[in-house]
Amino acid sequence: MKRIGVLSDTHGKLRDEVVEILRGCDVILHAGDIHTPKVMESLKEIAPLYIVRGNADKEWAEEIPETLSEEICGLRVFMVHNKKQMPKEMENYDLAVYGHSHKYEERKEGNCLYLNPGSCGPRRFSQPVTMAVVEVEEETGELRVIRKDIVQTGGAEKSAETVFSEDKLRLILRDIDKGKGVSDIAAKYGISKEMTEQICRLYLTHPGIDAAGVRNKMG
Repeated sequence: MKRIGVLSDTHGKLRDEVVEILRGCDVILHAGDIHTPKVMESLKEIAPLYIVRGNADKEWAEEIPETLSEEICGLRVFMVHNKKQMPKEMENYDLAVYGHSHKYEERKEGNCLYLNPGSCGPRRFSQPVTMAVVEVEEETGELRVIRKDIVQTGGAEKSAETVFSEDKLRLILRDIDKGKGVSDIAAKYGISKEMTEQICRLYLTHPGIDAAGVRNKMG
């Protein structure tokens, strides 16, 4: 049996729990928003890596393809970061992997299994931190998906960051409009730089979005 580790939206954070799961896999699929080359290189040290570029992957990732179509462990696999860019005709594939929403999704349409492993990078408020492992029976090609919920042992993420109010977000967005930097905003509101970067990225890449919209997208 072959095991395929499937993850997405690490946004620069490769958790120890994720690494432990991946060490038991033959292949790794990453559906984009890697955020830093360090994460990509670390994954390559664990197992062969198939990866696509996400919307948050900037100049350093220009040579990473936006889509990928490969036979992997006997499966016909298609990968893309945003499922809106997925071809309409997918009957030639066994597995379609995507990310972007940070929300786990698994569904079967015809012969193709669609899988969004969610995000196993920085937590978005109270949204689960997830990835998946696909087990493939080599003789039959039968596959099984195992959702992996990453459990935090230290409780460090159960902080005020997971219960942002819209009023606090409005103040943060106002400071972004004023041109204040990530470090200054993080220090002012007592939140991590990672969380601040997420808020800035969502706000700046979705013109017209308000505090309620940012909060909704973050979980």
